[in-house]
Amino acid sequence: MIEVNKDNYEEEVLKSNMPVLVDLWGPKCGPCLALMPQVEELANEFEGKVKFCKLNVADNRKLVISLRVMGVPTFLFYKGGEIVDRLSGADAVPDSIRAKAEKLV
Repeated sequence: MIEVNKDNYEEEVLKSNMPVLVDLWGPKCGPCLALMPQVEELANEFEGKVKFCKLNVADNRKLVISLRVMGVPTFLFYKGGEIVDRLSGADAVPDSIRAKAEKLV
């Protein structure tokens, strides 16, 4: 997974040639930390088809606000530089993440 921040978000996510999933997480977010190993497995599963990135919300507050993210965990799904779907809170479970990633391919 690629760690993104305000400096590389445009290049890695918005200008990506392939679909992108952005995992917004926080270091004090228990559900985020619990999901991370499963999200990393999905990143391996979709390697070469969907780019998986993670964004630490604690270090990138302005970017997170600009993305209209109100809580974590949140997953943003991009295609052609545009957000086409999102998952957050209780809906952010591995099966839902996989299903939405498959729609990107």
